[in-house]
Amino acid sequence: MITGKVKQYIEKEQLFAPHEKLLVALSGGADSVALLRVLLQLGYSCEAAHCNFHLRGAESDRDENFVRQLCLRLQVPLHVTHFDTTQVAAQRHISIEMAARELRYEWFEQTRLACGADLIAVAHHGDDSVETFLLNLIRGTGINGLRGIRARNGRIVRPLLCLSRTDITDYLHGIGQDYATDSTNLHDEYTRNKIRLNILPLLQQINPSVKESILQTARHLDDTYYIYKKGIDEGRQRVYDGSQISIPLLLQEPSPATLLFELLAPLGFNHAQIDDIFASLTGQSGKVFIASEWKVVKDREYLLIENRQHTARPPQLQTEEQDYYPGFPIPRDKNTACFDAGKIQHPLDLRLWRQGDTFVPFGMKGKKKVSDYLTDRKFSLVQKEQQWVLCCGNNIIWLVGERTDNRYRVDEHTRKILIIKLLTR
Repeated sequence: MITGKVKQYIEKEQLFAPHEKLLVALSGGADSVALLRVLLQLGYSCEAAHCNFHLRGAESDRDENFVRQLCLRLQVPLHVTHFDTTQVAAQRHISIEMAARELRYEWFEQTRLACGADLIAVAHHGDDSVETFLLNLIRGTGINGLRGIRARNGRIVRPLLCLSRTDITDYLHGIGQDYATDSTNLHDEYTRNKIRLNILPLLQQINPSVKESILQTARHLDDTYYIYKKGIDEGRQRVYDGSQISIPLLLQEPSPATLLFELLAPLGFNHAQIDDIFASLTGQSGKVFIASEWKVVKDREYLLIENRQHTARPPQLQTEEQDYYPGFPIPRDKNTACFDAGKIQHPLDLRLWRQGDTFVPFGMKGKKKVSDYLTDRKFSLVQKEQQWVLCCGNNIIWLVGERTDNRYRVDEHTRKILIIKLLTR
């Protein structure tokens, strides 16, 4: 019996307890209808949730009406929402498929909280896991992408992964339960449909049990993943401190290219970018690699990792003016700058340094480029980008937290001293 097989799978994977309430994602298709019917037959407390994405015209409304009638007959509380999916995809600059996925899961979680459900049950089955394996293999992926679909991911559970698509349709026919058919599943415009309709039948000609073989491989890789992840986590601790990757330490690792992939792929860098970053490790400094939210900068001995969403915030400064007298205790730390107040014209301007900026470093007579000073101090490229300067008119009087300008120094003619303290960077 299908219900017995699902019950065993739920218990084996420890997906949820008998007392937990489930919000069932109900599209109206065979898999989701089977999921609801099986869970109800097993005695679980269920409510249903249906999204109308308005992507298939009258067919979308037909599915909604079918779901309403089914839940009415089964006496299952139903939650329905409508989305202008095409508009959201355009606003978010993503594909329609991705927009539908994001909208669906965002709303499912909101509805779960509103109705007091413990978990969201979705109807992915074994064939979906096979297709996902092949899809990731075709697109290119690490070991994580070849593990198939997870039985549980946070609040999302998938009780039907132990079943095939044929198991599901046979079950529905056996209990006399109809379901809605998505006509887009019968066409191969989408990559997943091409795999289902064209590639898998061809593979089955070579090996009639290819689906089970793929699922067995995915299960094996799932077990292997935990050993692999342990090695990656240990390597991460050796080479990465959260803001930079040590190039010399990375190159000492058993598989530096693989470790680099696992460090950077979660930040949105693709295979080609990571290959380019790895190739740059023995090259000149200064190369910059950009993903949607993160930036990697090749420095001398480090790959510097910076979140592009974090704009440089100006440091907080505290200013006070005091009378100056011989023997005045002038602070010597880099976070405090002292100037002859009579040489300063207000207001002062705080900004990030720019190419071409110069100043006269304290104790020197000639001008020096700020870029040369920062290079001499062995600043990384990211540190250089975040260096602030305090200006009086067109002149820099302080590389904040570093060095003051000699032209504004305290001397024997000073009557008042301006003290500026760096409070936060």
